[in-house]
Amino acid sequence: MNKLALILTLTFTMTISVKAQSKEKQDQKAIKEMCGCFEVTFNFAETFQYSQDSLYKPSKTKRDKGLEWAQLVEDDEKKISIQHLLQVGNPSNPHIVKHWRQDWLYENTDFYMYDGNNAWNYEKKDQSEVKGQWTQKVYQVDDSPRYEGSATWVHVDGKSYWENTTDAPLPRREYTKRSDYNITVRGNRHEITKDGWVHDQNNDKVIREEGKDDVLLAKEKGYNTYVKVDDSKCKAAADWWVKHQEKWSLVRKKWNTIYSKNKNLTLETKVDNKALYKHLFADEITKDDEIAEVIESFVKK
Repeated sequence: MNKLALILTLTFTMTISVKAQSKEKQDQKAIKEMCGCFEVTFNFAETFQYSQDSLYKPSKTKRDKGLEWAQLVEDDEKKISIQHLLQVGNPSNPHIVKHWRQDWLYENTDFYMYDGNNAWNYEKKDQSEVKGQWTQKVYQVDDSPRYEGSATWVHVDGKSYWENTTDAPLPRREYTKRSDYNITVRGNRHEITKDGWVHDQNNDKVIREEGKDDVLLAKEKGYNTYVKVDDSKCKAAADWWVKHQEKWSLVRKKWNTIYSKNKNLTLETKVDNKALYKHLFADEITKDDEIAEVIESFVKK
């Protein structure tokens, strides 16, 4: 290779590297735009039904709203973690509800994919499959797994968005009321807007049985808007997190030990007739060994 060709090759390589770094910074900025205090509206409507049962009843349209504090928990180049807290009730003395958590991992190759019946299958992807992508890992209120998927953040025409379709358990608004399907195939779109961000969903309600083809029962539209407001409106939630963050750091630590085994995971729905979150939300459960014992009791061997 002559000197000119070498210079051109090095220049091209450096340009590609700089562009990749710039894109990664754009991605990180978009993800962190989902942090802060938001007025949230939750909207869900069942749109199409495919049941052969003439007595089939669709889910009622759901509309709700509230204040949500999205706390930045971890901020590394390859991982951004955001804890959501709902602030509800009397504004002068609000009640704080530990809500969902979302972790974003850059070029992640380790996945726990939902397979129904409170079971998640571990999958290892090749590095080439996730190049330039971010995995969104969504966790329950007790930091147990929920769903995850990998895709590329897109920045075009003034828009920043991320789209993925993945299998998930039934949402909380459904699983206490519905037992006629067991998988939600979630079509998720997170789009950053000038006012905050939008969680746009196109979901399939699916019946899955071993050895049979999936059966589509119904489709659902979800459209949740997050409008950013002054952080002071969520002071109660932010203060709650300062008070309780140490406990939930221990909870995440225990779960990370379980996830790092890279094995299929199945969880009990209840132990001593109580769901996991009810055990962990108890004020008397605070120590590392107590938390570990509770979580281990839900992991099926």
